[in-house]
Parts: sequence; C-alpha cells; structure tokens
Amino acid sequence: MKKQPFTTEANLQAFSQAHHETAAMSAIRTTAFQQYLDLPLAEFPKINYRRWPLYEGQPFTESSASNGQQEPVTAMIDQQGVQPATIQLSQEAQAAGVIALDFFKAQAQYPELFAKYYMTLALKADAHRLAAYHAAAVNSGVLIYIPKNVKLTEPLTLNFQQDTTTGQTYVHHVLLVAGENSDVTILESRQSDHKQAISANLVEEMILERDAHVHFTAIDRMQTVAYLARRAYLMKNARLDWALGLMNDGDILADFNTDLIGEGSHAEFKAVAIATGSQLQGVTTRITNYGQHTEGNILQHGVILSDATLIFNGIGHIVRGARDSDAQQENRVLMLSRTARGDANPILLIDENDVRAGHAASVGRVDQAQMYYLMSRGLSKDVAERLVIRGFLGSVLAEIPSTEARDALKNTIERKLIDGQKHRDSAE
Repeated sequence: MKKQPFTTEANLQAFSQAHHETAAMSAIRTTAFQQYLDLPLAEFPKINYRRWPLYEGQPFTESSASNGQQEPVTAMIDQQGVQPATIQLSQEAQAAGVIALDFFKAQAQYPELFAKYYMTLALKADAHRLAAYHAAAVNSGVLIYIPKNVKLTEPLTLNFQQDTTTGQTYVHHVLLVAGENSDVTILESRQSDHKQAISANLVEEMILERDAHVHFTAIDRMQTVAYLARRAYLMKNARLDWALGLMNDGDILADFNTDLIGEGSHAEFKAVAIATGSQLQGVTTRITNYGQHTEGNILQHGVILSDATLIFNGIGHIVRGARDSDAQQENRVLMLSRTARGDANPILLIDENDVRAGHAASVGRVDQAQMYYLMSRGLSKDVAERLVIRGFLGSVLAEIPSTEARDALKNTIERKLIDGQKHRDSAE
C-alpha cells in the first residue's frame, strides 16, 4: 500500500505564498512534492531506518508563517524552531560585506544565489526520497555568503534549536557559500528542547569556491528522530576542515558527504560520537575525489553505552581520472556495555591507479591496562573509564579552534558518559 503524502499541494502552495517565495523556489517545492514518494530511499550500509517516522507529521502550520522578531541574543545567528532567524553580525563581518539572512528573506533578496547553489550541487532535490521531502517541506533556515577575498578573524556562531512544543516537523536548511579565496570559521550548535516523537529533516549545504577555506565545527544534541545531512562541494584548491561532536540522544541518520571537485581540493573530516540508552546513531561519511591531486581524510571515533547502537560507515571514493589523489580513513568504536552494538565499516572505492589510499577500523573495549593504572591511583572505575574515553576522543577535541566551543563539547561528553554509566550500571 502506497503511503499518503505529508500534506496537500494546496497547503504547500499556500505556505509558499505566505512566505513570499519566488516562483523558482515554489516550483522546486512543487516538483519535489510530486516526486518524493516515487523516489528511492537513500542507501546507507548496515543502517536500517525504513520504519523511522521521517516522513510523518506536519511541517506547515499557522505558526509557520510568523514574521515576528525575536529578542536579540548573544549568538551571531540564532533560530528557534521555524521562527525567523535573529542575525547579529560582528562589525568585522558587516564591514566585509558578509551576507546572513533568514531563509525566506534571502530568497527574495538574492535569488541568483539560490538559483545557482540551492540543492543543485552539494545535494540535489531529486537525489532520493529524504532529499525530495526536504525540498518540498523546508520551513526554516538561513543563507550565509562570504564574499570573495574576505578572511574573517572572528568565527560565525550559529545556534539552531528545534521547538518540539508545537508538534511541528522541523525541516531546516542552511546554505553556506564561501566565495573565492575567502576564509571563515563556523561554530554551530544544534539541539532540540525535549525528547518527543517528532521528527526533523536537516540539510546543510556548503559550497566552497576556488581557494576558499572553511573551518566547520558543530556540536549536535538532538533528542528527536532526525535525518541530518551535511553536504559539501569544493572547487579548485578549496579546503574544508570538519570537527563534529555527535552528542545526540535521539535516533539519528547522519549523512556527511564531501565532493572534492576541483583540482587540489582538500577535506579533513573528524568526528566523535557517543551513543547511550537505546538510541541508534548511524553515521555515513563519504569523501569523493573527483579532481586531480585531491586529498580526503576521515577520522571517526565513537563510544557506546547501555543498549545503544552506533554504526560508522566511512567511504573513500577515488573516481577514474583523479590522479595523484589520496583517501585515508580511520573508524574506531569503544563498547562499554555487553548489550551495546557497534560497527566500524571502512569502504574504499578506487577507480584510478595513480593514487594513495588506506583505512583502519576497530571495535573493542576500554584498555584494561589503562584502567588498572588509573584505578591504582585511587580513581573509581567510572571516573577512570571517563578519563580513558576522553583521551580516546581527544583527536577531535584538539581540532576545535574555539576554547568556548571546546569546553562545551567536553562538558557534553562528560554529561553523556555519566548518564550512560548510570543507565548501564543500573541495568547490570
């Protein structure tokens, strides 16, 4: 039996009109809405999400059309649920001509950016059902544009929070375009306010033009069921440094993809994840080398407690013609419970001879020699265990440029570990 669409075409068009969307954007919505149920599901190795409620719920409600302004906040870009984003750029960013706008305002003011980059390169609207659903149902988001030759010394801070009190499906989009020879640091925080049976569909597209450099750090603390896609498209000599802390409490389908299109482009992907309770976090990270002399490195470390499941898929793909390219990856998982489940799956797809590629993977338990040493110095088992784990995750923590963001991730890791240990110990 074929599933029913999440809304009607009339409701979709009414939402688009209420937000004064361009004709082009409205057409993208309508086409995606008509296609999404017929498109195939996105395939992620060893992750079965078919029963997840990712297409249920209502993304369009009366509150969706609110144009009220929020009170100023300390974050440079802050967005609560589907309310309009509050933007507070630094003097440096303003003087440099950085553009940061709410998703709907940006469409009207910069239609050429949307026409060129919105769901055309990093993630196409017809790529699979999740992408098409997102294109049809998107109800909030922001546009960030860093002009050519702009090099910001201060980071841009993004704070996005899902509001579950409305009962509304959260479909959020970030479009970040880094102009030629630009340099910017992004510090992002994503979270939801309560753990409820409400889904989220989150897509972030990052387009790096020639010689652009983006340092992207994010701490995710989602409590709901979510599809989280971070997609990047790098042109000649562009570089993207990822540092992600996946500290979610809900079931998460993470889709991280970097396309090294231009010659000499480079991506460094580093992520840490902690899974606790009975949650499932499925993380698929793909770096594809299209251009010659490109380099993509993946480092993923995860910790599992209680009955949780954590799956790391690392995919390095060097296509034919990408000569003198490099693809390396390391996927490691620590399991701290007898009932935990972990998978570390390194996948190399090599279609060219003149390349370098390698991988490492492991799934195991905490080093007992380290535990014995720490406990012999008077530390309790739980404290010793947390110290070992923090050392295991330290490779990503060291990559976070902001002391404040680094401390926030450390505190979140500590909280997740303490909660997970309590749950595990009570079950055992």
